[in-house]
This record gives sequence, structure tokens and C-alpha cells, in this order.
Amino acid sequence: MNKKLIVSTTLASALAFAVGHAQAADAKPAQEKCFGVAKAGQNDCAAENGSHSCAGQAKADNDAHDWKYVAKGTCDKLGGKSAPPAGK
Repeated sequence: MNKKLIVSTTLASALAFAVGHAQAADAKPAQEKCFGVAKAGQNDCAAENGSHSCAGQAKADNDAHDWKYVAKGTCDKLGGKSAPPAGK
């Protein structure tokens, strides 16, 4: 009986570890909008100045009004800005 308890406890622990590890791997890192780094046709949503209203419609590389989601804290390293330029 004692062996059965040890084996079942070990299996339960291993299963719990595997499930917890799989869920942690699926979690995405925190992200932020980064303006001025999207390539033409690769922006994540509407332009800040209203020139288009959907993802994938950027007409030029690195337009200051188009943005992409990037890992939090990496926008400056990519040469982008965390806010759009003032005005339209």
C-alpha cells in the first residue's frame, strides 16, 4: 500500500509539473505599441493619423504614424517611439 501511494504521488506531481510548464510556455511577454518601426504592409492596426483604418495597410516603411506591437522595453532599441508624433 505504501508503494502505491508513493507511485501515485510521483505521477501526480509529474503531471502537474508538465501542465504548469506548458501553460507558462504559452504566456506572451508584455507588449507595447511602437510607432515608426512597421514595414510597409506589416502594421498591426490603424494609422494614428487616420490615413488608413486596418492592419497591413501601411504604405511606407517606418512611417511615424504606423505601429507594431513589440516586447515591452524594446521600442527604443528598434528606433521607434512609444507615442505617435504630435498632430495629424
